This record gives sequence, C-alpha cells and structure tokens, in this order.
Amino acid sequence: MMAVENPITKTVQEEALRKIKLNLTKESRIGEIDFNNLVFGKKYADHMLVADFDGHEWKNAEILPFQHLSVSPSNAAWHYGQAIFEGIKAYKDQDGEPMIFRPYDNYARFNTSAERMGMPTVPEWLFIGGMDLLINADRDWVPSNKGCSLYLRPFMIAADEFIGVKPSDTYKFVIINSPAGPYFNKPIKLLVQDKYIRAFPGGVGYAKAAGNYGGTMYPTMQAKKQGYDQILWVDGLEFKQLQECGTMNVFAIIGNKAITPDLTQGTILAGVTRASVIDILSDMGLTVEERPVSIEEVVTAWKAGTLREVFGTGTASSVAYVEQLDYKEHQIKLDTTKYSVGAEVIERLDAIRTGRAEDTRNWNYKITRL
Repeated sequence: MMAVENPITKTVQEEALRKIKLNLTKESRIGEIDFNNLVFGKKYADHMLVADFDGHEWKNAEILPFQHLSVSPSNAAWHYGQAIFEGIKAYKDQDGEPMIFRPYDNYARFNTSAERMGMPTVPEWLFIGGMDLLINADRDWVPSNKGCSLYLRPFMIAADEFIGVKPSDTYKFVIINSPAGPYFNKPIKLLVQDKYIRAFPGGVGYAKAAGNYGGTMYPTMQAKKQGYDQILWVDGLEFKQLQECGTMNVFAIIGNKAITPDLTQGTILAGVTRASVIDILSDMGLTVEERPVSIEEVVTAWKAGTLREVFGTGTASSVAYVEQLDYKEHQIKLDTTKYSVGAEVIERLDAIRTGRAEDTRNWNYKITRL
C-alpha cells in the first residue's frame, strides 16, 4: 500500500524550492556503490544540503555536490561542543518511490536539542523541505534491498571563529545522506555499566548532542575489549535504574508486558523508533509500561523464567535482539531464535516503512517528484 501524501507536503516543498538553491552534480557517483553489500555509514550520496545562520536568520541554503566543509581552527564547535544531530531513514514503497519515516518527530526533537544547547531552531522549510529536495536529487540512492535504507544525517554546529566561552552567534546546518545496510547484523551482547554514567537529571541526556556520544567512547571501548557490543547505561545515583544503550532505547518483554524506561528524568533520548514500537506493541495486544525499570527487576524476571525478550530500538539499529546481558555476577543469556514479539515488531515496522501495510498514523512522508 502506498503512503497517503500529507496535505502540507506540497506547500513545504514549494517553500523549499523558493528558498533553497539547487546546484546539482553533472556526474553521479552511484556507479561506485555495491547496493548488495552496503555497510552502515561508509558511503555517501551525490548531494548534501548546507545553510548558514547569521545571528538573525537562515540564509545561503543550497543543495550541492557532496564535499568537504571549510572550517576555521578557531571554530567554536571544536572547542565548546555546540553540535547536535539527528538520524532519519528513507525507504522505497512498493512502487519504488521514496518515503521518509516520521521526519516531523525528528524535526521536533532536533529543535528541542537546539534549544537545550543554546542554538537557533531550524525552520520547517529548511529541515523538512530540505530533506524533500535532497532525496529528490538523490532518489536513485534509496536502496530497495530488505533491511536497507537511505540514512539521513541532519546536523548543526556552531560557526563563530572565536575562542571564548559563550554561545555562538552563527551556525551551519547540513544534511548528508548515505545508503546503508543494517547497523547490527546479528544479536548483540550488552554490559550493564556500573562505574561510568551517560547522563544525569538536569543534564543533556535527552538531547541528541554530540558530546553525549563522545563521553561514552572510552567505557564503550573497554566493554568491546571484553566482547560486548554496547553498554546498557543506568542511573548515576544507585547504578540500578535502566536508561538506554549507546545507540538505542531498551525494551524488556516480561510475561505479557513490554517494559521500557520512561522519559521523565530527562536522561534518555525520546527515540522515534521507541515511540513507534510502543504503538506497535499496543496494536499487538501487549500491555506497555513506560516507567522506572531497575536492573534487579530484569534479573529477578530472568531467574523466575518470565523474561522472554530484551531488544534495543533506534533509527540506525531498528530493532536489535539482545542475546546476552551481563550485570556484575549475573550473565543473562537469551535464546533470540524464540523472539516472537521482536520478530512481529520488526515485520510490522518494516511493512509500514516500505508501504506494504497501511500507514494509519501518517508516519510516512512521501517524496513528490519535482
């Protein structure tokens, strides 16, 4: 089934066309890509979008061939970390036409991150309209292979050439896109971290700020040396309440309930895939509880035999099965071949994103040809 075109799509596209200059490549690089062997985040499509904030308004918006940015060594982003980003995916429907999955949710979260980091918000014509025009320019780069997508990375960085601790006055907004295969191609192993923390109430854990990821690199490196794929982060007071994984929110299926940490502490990302999975789980008849979840509750359920599944959700990873979860002396091993809930979630989510199932919640933004 094809996505129902959002009635505001045409208006957004028309405004973007008025405000964004199109400077398209004369020679595509698409012949260099092996679409049967895509690796996540390695290759980039022909074009990118760039725009500048001059302290008052967004200007110089342009879609141009993918290229390096020229940035001063004194750029404020290098020194003080004003940098945010989003991750969004586009898929082909059953007629081979591209659709973006829930871009308005990412747009809202991007501006939430911008406000928390003292950065300007981005207007709809630039974020949504810019993606529309960019995918129109690179529509042949949207993969059709199962499990693959066109991954879009909008980001904004401070642009002041000034070494001084203050919010930048100027900024650069960019969108790049990459044909991508699966982020994880097998079930993963998680280590529950009980020394380092990712986020604390009052901090920026709910923002998709670059520094949130930078601070996790060292402990994640140490975990990978021990054979783990990612860390499952917990709170910084008692090291007991689950937060999220490095690139994913987390769900536990205990009995007939799906349980996931709530967003009230401001320490985890309000994942778009997380929100989608919550709706899908409800459609499947499961009770979904968004609430504080302790690692002890998960361990207790495992010992009692009621812990059925654990999986992560995120734009990059989609739905990733957890086959092992280690916490102190507890090594929780799960048989992912029996993951019936996760399997149905994946199938339903994929069917909606690719137009094989009715998009009853208008999640898909269909790209109208120019």
